[in-house]
Amino acid sequence: MKDEKILTLHPKGKKGVNILLRRYDVIKDYILTTIKKEGDISFEELGDRAVADLSETFDGKVLWYVVTVKLDLEAREMIERIPKTSPHRLRLKE
Repeated sequence: MKDEKILTLHPKGKKGVNILLRRYDVIKDYILTTIKKEGDISFEELGDRAVADLSETFDGKVLWYVVTVKLDLEAREMIERIPKTSPHRLRLKE
């Protein structure tokens, strides 16, 4: 059986990347759960936490996947960057 893939989206309409759906789901769930728990979080902190929490069990470069899936979730309007925050902060989209 071939591993199912998903073509990620990009908020600026750039070309997405094909990644394994099982990896996408792990990172997506992690991002959404973490943001839901925190209310909002800096992208840097989200990345640091993901690396700390997932590196032992995740079979890929955690930070690369966090960046890729975060952009996809922005494009799908599930999360958003909070305007005028530096470094940029993320929250769930209303």
